[in-house]
Amino acid sequence: MNNSQLETFLKLVETKSFTATANMLGYAQSTVTTQIKQLEEELGCLLFDRLGKRLVVTSEGEKLIVYAQQMLKLQREILMEVSAANIPSGIIKLGVSESFCYNRLPERLMEYKKEYPGMDIQLQFIEHDTFPALLKNGALDLVYTLNPVIENPELKMIHKEKETLAFFASPDHPVAKKKRVKEKDLEGVPLLLTSHNCSFRHMLLQDFMDHQITPKIELETSSKEILKQFAINGLGVAFMPSMVAAEEDKKGILKKIDWAGDDFPIYSQVFIHKDKHLNTAMNDLIKLISEDN
Repeated sequence: MNNSQLETFLKLVETKSFTATANMLGYAQSTVTTQIKQLEEELGCLLFDRLGKRLVVTSEGEKLIVYAQQMLKLQREILMEVSAANIPSGIIKLGVSESFCYNRLPERLMEYKKEYPGMDIQLQFIEHDTFPALLKNGALDLVYTLNPVIENPELKMIHKEKETLAFFASPDHPVAKKKRVKEKDLEGVPLLLTSHNCSFRHMLLQDFMDHQITPKIELETSSKEILKQFAINGLGVAFMPSMVAAEEDKKGILKKIDWAGDDFPIYSQVFIHKDKHLNTAMNDLIKLISEDN
């Protein structure tokens, strides 16, 4: 077996589709089929059950997942650490919170690529409750997240910086014209919130509960771009990280509400697994993405 076959196997586990796997890896579908068949023949077992048009990972396939992840992780580390070149090359798998991708992260990744043209940064959006497992099994090397402080014995925090959550509305919205808005001022006001599994939403609803305020939720979505567009069009007050709407606030199409209520403590945080070895390329990436703003 080789690492290309293992990469194909893991992608097929993810997509459950030969066609989607081929498209994502840039292969012909026949190549994906051949690689999986070769793996199954070498291991002497089926890795997938073909149930009509559905693919289901077998128990043997489940066992292989762990080893495949570890082997590909070691390959990435070898390419970064053991190289005749002075400039590192290889892949860093970076898990990020979507909020960083509106204005902060793209520019910094461009700077990093100029410094390390041989490095490939593979991005994956993460959920706060699932990324620790991805760091542990090697599916991710680093995580850059925006959340309340996360404490997990399996993780090592490399960086922490205070950020802000804020309310944004159209400048013409009645709430935007008030000074020193508090929880009671948002009673009955249509709110534009992030989705159910988002920590920002949980923090706000808990705050409203503490102040005995019943929220009027107009929209829930995982897309902060949609939150901004609804707020711009006067359809409610959006609650989201300040960094997400910084450009719209600057242009005057959204206004950051002058909030005088309780604080919502969130932080940008960089994590690795506690046993992860940091090389020069990864250290420099951490320094760049965690620079003061």
